[in-house]
Amino acid sequence: MSTLRNAWKVPDLRNRIIFTILMVAIVRIGNHIPVPGIDTSALSNLAKAGTLFSFYDLMSGGALSSFSIFAMGVIPYINSSIIFQLLTIAIPSLEQLSKEGEEGRKKIQKYTRYCAVIFGAIQSLGTYALIRNYGAISNVSNFDVFLIVLTLTTSSVFLMWLGDQITVKGIGNGISLIIFVNIMSRLPREVGRIASLQSTGAVSEVQIVLLLVLVIALFTAVVISALSERRIPIQYAAKQSGGRVFKGQSTHIPINLNSSSVIAIIFAMSVMQFPATIGSFWPESAFNKFITLSKYSVFKNNSLPYAIITIVLVVFFTWFYSEVTFKPEEMAENIHKSAGFIPGVRPGESTARFIERVLMRMSVLGGLFAALIAVIPMAIEGLTPFQGISFGGTALLIEVGVALDFMRKLDSQLMMRHYKGFLK
Repeated sequence: MSTLRNAWKVPDLRNRIIFTILMVAIVRIGNHIPVPGIDTSALSNLAKAGTLFSFYDLMSGGALSSFSIFAMGVIPYINSSIIFQLLTIAIPSLEQLSKEGEEGRKKIQKYTRYCAVIFGAIQSLGTYALIRNYGAISNVSNFDVFLIVLTLTTSSVFLMWLGDQITVKGIGNGISLIIFVNIMSRLPREVGRIASLQSTGAVSEVQIVLLLVLVIALFTAVVISALSERRIPIQYAAKQSGGRVFKGQSTHIPINLNSSSVIAIIFAMSVMQFPATIGSFWPESAFNKFITLSKYSVFKNNSLPYAIITIVLVVFFTWFYSEVTFKPEEMAENIHKSAGFIPGVRPGESTARFIERVLMRMSVLGGLFAALIAVIPMAIEGLTPFQGISFGGTALLIEVGVALDFMRKLDSQLMMRHYKGFLK
């Protein structure tokens, strides 16, 4: 709170905070503007637990279940960003482009935005087919279909542009803040559900207190893990320039415990919820009944096999994503080129192996923690009377990560202005 108070006293930062709040307000207003001609009452079961639509509804702040103009949210842009991040590793030309500094990153960002528009159009068509399957729309002409697809795609592109404006003229990462606010907007509804369970006698006050204690404990654990990092020490040799000898410096490479946790949980959820999502298109089919009702189905939501496979997938994807995003050989080469070394480790291949071992341990440890965060809400929903409460581990990790990033950006802005005033 002291950081926010100090930031509010600086005119430039105050204007940035006000701009960010106004942009967020536009997002929330758009979430309540419905697409014309849609029977939203038919979509009451669209975002049921166990399907990807529940995750999309969470990311859009309930806009999908109410089918507002922001029903797709920033999901097309997120999908495009993840795909291009992986393609940068797989395609040499993109990898070379990423090494060209700021200009290369700008080009990749431009390609990502173009691809997000294409994904938005495809997802809009899929969303139209979905709501038609649920009986939320009927007797529409081709022009009506075009209008719905155009509305959803344009709104998603507008949100992407709005996120960029927040990043440039506001504070923090705009896309992340939009997701943060959308998830937080669901909190009052979940509190209302818990209150209704208590009023009907389904849960007692003691159970609510225990749930609150567990949520606070999980929140604290996520904050600690988000701030936890393994620091690889780097020592740089002394340099001589212009007849002067500069003393060697010491620094470190920070490897965060939760660097890949959110992506890993999203990948694991996508794999586990994909069969149920496909089955939801044909609710009466034998495939859907087997997936959702059979005791032999490993994709049955909140079951023991479902939880075990989720744990395995989260750990695997955490390790996999860490392996493809961090490049030990390239890191070792850059350290050697900068006349640096890790104390006690030979330069070159030995340094690469050392970094790879550290990454392996951190990814497994981070994956186990992320799996625990993902599974505990399932246990709460499956073993306690708190059924229907949307309490996801992914949401908790996103909320904490975005909040900490926002505070870091605010601190850096304050620090920069402090030094400017000192130099003047």
